[in-house]
Amino acid sequence: MLSLFLMCFAFPLVAGEYNPVVDVGEVLSPWQDLPGTDGKSHAWEDLKEKPVVIVVFTCNTCPYAVEYESRINKLAAHWAKDDRVALVAINSNLIDDDSLEAMSEKAKEAKFTFPYLKDEKQELGKSWGATRTPEFFVLNQERKVVYMGALDNDTDAEKATINYVDAAVEATLAGKQPAVQETVPIGCNIRYKRSRRR
Repeated sequence: MLSLFLMCFAFPLVAGEYNPVVDVGEVLSPWQDLPGTDGKSHAWEDLKEKPVVIVVFTCNTCPYAVEYESRINKLAAHWAKDDRVALVAINSNLIDDDSLEAMSEKAKEAKFTFPYLKDEKQELGKSWGATRTPEFFVLNQERKVVYMGALDNDTDAEKATINYVDAAVEATLAGKQPAVQETVPIGCNIRYKRSRRR
């Protein structure tokens, strides 16, 4: 239980920047040839016609990510009605239970209707500064970050009163900046491979 607590420990809310790598307004690194649970290879260019893209870093194994599956499905279903918006989920974890095969099983079990991609080299997650599962990014037509952080303002779906991602998408489609552009991502640490310091 202690290891689970440590794995899922979230950063406390503090003043300052929450993403260790990128800032709101930056253009993010594109992805190329990421394998999906649909058996296809996916690229950044696949979404070039979409004015707004929602990207969520998630996984199969984090209790927070599992808890949020229904909310992510609801988010995807809501914006699937608008052909200007796309949602993509990306898994950067490097453990067996987050393998592409396991992801395919999860996608079927959870009835995902959106691309669920494997960041096998972990390059994308690191370049975006993604640290948690789930962690959300909203990008505009220029693929600049207009929002990043948590989905909403409470990990308990019944208590959540503000959906930051929905608000960011709506503002961006209206040609405005979201009122809230960055929040603390809440969830488990992404399991990045450790590299030795030189």
